[in-house]
Amino acid sequence: MIRPRLLAVASCAAVALTGCAAFSDTDRTTAEDAAPTVLASFYPLEYLATELGGDRVHVEAVTPPGADPHNIELSPRTVAEFEEAALVVYVSGFQPAVDDAVDVTGARAFDAAEHTELLTTEETGHDHDDDHGHEDAHAHAADAGAPLDPHFWLDPGRLAEVTDALADELAGLDPDGAADYRENAERVVATLAELDDEFAAGLATCDRDTIVVTHEAYGYLTARHGLRQEGLSGVDPDAEPSPARLAEIAAVVDEHDVDTIFVESLLSPAVSEALAEDLGLRTAVLDPLENQQDESADYVDVMRANLAALQDALACAAA
Repeated sequence: MIRPRLLAVASCAAVALTGCAAFSDTDRTTAEDAAPTVLASFYPLEYLATELGGDRVHVEAVTPPGADPHNIELSPRTVAEFEEAALVVYVSGFQPAVDDAVDVTGARAFDAAEHTELLTTEETGHDHDDDHGHEDAHAHAADAGAPLDPHFWLDPGRLAEVTDALADELAGLDPDGAADYRENAERVVATLAELDDEFAAGLATCDRDTIVVTHEAYGYLTARHGLRQEGLSGVDPDAEPSPARLAEIAAVVDEHDVDTIFVESLLSPAVSEALAEDLGLRTAVLDPLENQQDESADYVDVMRANLAALQDALACAAA
């Protein structure tokens, strides 16, 4: 069965040959008047491109507001925008439709996965078998065969590495703005270093060391700070947890004195809330930052809210 996302990409590739991928004069300003368009495949990369580009680039998000980025499908028009964009910023293996669009259009692309060290799902704590999604994700997995976990942006240090590399890429597109991109990168990297220090101090002394989450997006964060995550599902949030997995979570809760199950605003909390009620636990929000839920709260704001939620759930001493 041909998946819809592939149909959309194939359709656009075919019609582009007859000119349907071109935009009319009313769709966009002339190239001379417009800033270069950078397409960011999902929120953390949109945040970076916006912070680095400032007024010199026009940043557009591929994933619509409020949508789960994992399994988005792209319309032929959206795929055509890849070809028109000056740069596409994405993470290979995270959004298969985006990977396909980059390949089909030959767009100039910046793959963030090539600019920081990704960990395998074994290293980030995913060691159960309920996650059956992302069959073709992370095809460049480690030699042992374990897939790579794409959620690196929840480690500010790794996001800082990508920041420097993206600034260099933008400077290659726009040499006249190289000094601006570098200055912006220094500011963002300093902010991320400060955020990393806040997490290190805030999670240094906690009574608990285990979090239970809806899906295992937080492995970079937990690995960085000596914690462990246990998810109802693995890196694919669409995978339904089996009864056996729910029983394992109940055992983890008992063994590690867990009192909170973390839910996400993009995903239905029904299963997590039902389990929490059965086990006499509370729920709280932990945001994997795969999309921006509140336009007034950027990456740093949400990460600080995550830190506060973790400190509460893990009974951490004040920093």
